[in-house]
Amino acid sequence: MLSMKNISKVFKTDLVETHALRDFNLEVNEGEFVAVTGPSGSGKTTFLNIAGLLEGFTSGEFSLDGVNVSNLSDNKSAKVRNEKIGFIFQGFNLIPDLNLAENVEVPLRYRGMNASERKRRVESALEQVGLGARMKHLPTQLSGGQQQRVAIARALAGEPRFLLADEPTGNLDSLMARQVMELLENINQQGTTIIMVTHDSELARRAQRNIQIVDGQVCDFSMYQPAATGTR
Repeated sequence: MLSMKNISKVFKTDLVETHALRDFNLEVNEGEFVAVTGPSGSGKTTFLNIAGLLEGFTSGEFSLDGVNVSNLSDNKSAKVRNEKIGFIFQGFNLIPDLNLAENVEVPLRYRGMNASERKRRVESALEQVGLGARMKHLPTQLSGGQQQRVAIARALAGEPRFLLADEPTGNLDSLMARQVMELLENINQQGTTIIMVTHDSELARRAQRNIQIVDGQVCDFSMYQPAATGTR
């Protein structure tokens, strides 16, 4: 599903050379839920940006869904990103002047999708996150947890092969964070591969696999098994 082999990312200025990732190796299989943890500055965000084709890398090989994406043009990267990857951000990134349905519809318009198919996907995605009855509401009329659900619906509407979540509960209180995590678990159980960066060790333990990044390298793999009650 996702394969990174000996990925390095170097940021250079006239005086300084910074290694964000060093010989980074990672395999993520289809249907996995992987949590990525590590201290600030460890390379988590750089990894996620590369995984989402938002940023290039200095050396190594990267395959996504069986396709080598190491040297794609900007246009081809954008096409793969739009068709295969869903993004969930800490800050929601909703457009305040658009209602929920319109927010979810925005990336579908960039695909040139016809109106009836956009409508079907928008309604299905909002129903999936429990907000089907509030499609005409504005983001400002929602709680933080509900806004994050809209952001998840926006990602799901594209029917992506996998979701990249960057601190998806970082702006939420503990109750809302658990609710969002339960939603992500349900989405994963339906077959979507999820990679989630988080500082929350409790939430990380609920993923199927926990990867720690330190100094730009994967330094620890921990497997977590679901509890007897069925929760992770």
